[in-house]
Parts: sequence; structure tokens; C-alpha cells
Amino acid sequence: MLKNKTILVLGAAGLLGRSVINSIIQNRGNVIAADISLDNINDSFKGVKLVSLDVNDENSVRNFFYEVDGIDGVVNCSYPRNEQYGASFFDVNLSSFNENINLHLGSSFLIMQQSASYFQRHKRPISVVNIASIYGVIAPDFSIYEKTKMTMPVEYAAIKSAILHLNKYVSEFVHDSNFRVNSISPGGIFDGQPDEFLNAYASKTHGKGMLDSSDVVHAIIFLLSDQSMFITGQNIIVDDGFTL
Repeated sequence: MLKNKTILVLGAAGLLGRSVINSIIQNRGNVIAADISLDNINDSFKGVKLVSLDVNDENSVRNFFYEVDGIDGVVNCSYPRNEQYGASFFDVNLSSFNENINLHLGSSFLIMQQSASYFQRHKRPISVVNIASIYGVIAPDFSIYEKTKMTMPVEYAAIKSAILHLNKYVSEFVHDSNFRVNSISPGGIFDGQPDEFLNAYASKTHGKGMLDSSDVVHAIIFLLSDQSMFITGQNIIVDDGFTL
């Protein structure tokens, strides 16, 4: 589906980023893998171009998009956050909230802006895929966090819902069928969460429970491919029925 296409994957060293890279390669695409640290990916894939890039460094991001050539797609899997991220609602102070908004939503804006600028310079069809969340679509179900030390961060909900609208804004602003920006909204992805949470979460789905990172990449590949031509500003929910 991605033969001869070159895809930039941001946040490439993360759990989802690595799965995205693997799926792009399986679909015969080429990958530029970018992350602030490449320690988790250096020896993982053959033939992948590795780039050290801080998505919150505006000059570095601008320079990268000016210097790179031949990009057909961008997948932003990056997840920047501060050390206070994940605190319960009443424990979140304003400066921490604002910092996390700046880090995650701000960098998402920057990547979309520079992807659009790249498109206008090169006039080459490009598909941008952002990672939103079911909690950017619906309110959190706090009952599944009971009996655990986990919570659903308020910053996360604010950021992911904002990304959904940014997709529409950027798509309409560029207003060209050859530039597409969409997102996927995954349900929870398994990453060693406690059994109490896993069982509570699974009871809200149709049987899968927490997703594996590989479960959500098929929708990403679809949005990167020509099979999704003329789909733009949209959001695909992948959650095994959690939001129903």
C-alpha cells in the first residue's frame, strides 16, 4: 500500500512509533524515523533513516522540513510531557498544565504547520496522520481507574480534543486535495498496566480489552495510502467498542 512512499515518523522510538515503522516497512514504504533520543531504535530496523529531532525546538523542526526531500506522509507519534504529568485533577497546578499543553499541543501545531509549509513549497501530495485519543472524543470513564493509582490526566483530554479540531482547521486552511491531515483515536494501548485496570477496561470493550500497538497501525497505513484519497480532517476511532 505504501510502495515507493517515504514516511516521516515522529516519536519513532516509542511503543506506537516502532509499530508504525514496522508496518510501513511491511507495506513496502520507506521510513525517516525521528525522535529526541534514538537509543530504543538504533539497532531495530534496517534501511531506516534515523534523525535526532526535538519536536519542541522550532528552529530545528523548521530547518528539518526545509532540508528534507521526498516526503509523502507524516505520522506524529510524539508524546512530550513534563515530570508532573499524570497527576490527579486537584493536584495539577496551572504552570504544569500550561507547560504540558505547550509541549504536546504546541509541538503538534508546529508539525502540522511545517508539513503544510513543506507541501506548499514542493506541491507534492502528502498525508499527515496525528494520534488523538478516545478521550479527545468522549469524557473519561473514571470508574475504570478505581482501585489503582492511575488517573486520566486532564491535560491529555484537553490536548487530544484540540488536535481533532486542529486537523479540521489546517485541512481547511490549506484547502488542497493533495494535502490531507487526519487522525486516529485509539482506545487504551497495553503497556504493563495493573490487572485491576486491565480487567475494568476490558469489561467496557467487546472482548479485546486493551489494544496492542499493532492493532492501531492498520488505520494509520490506510490514511497514509492512496486508498484514503479525499479523506481529510477526519478521525478514525479504533477502540473495540469502548466509546459505544
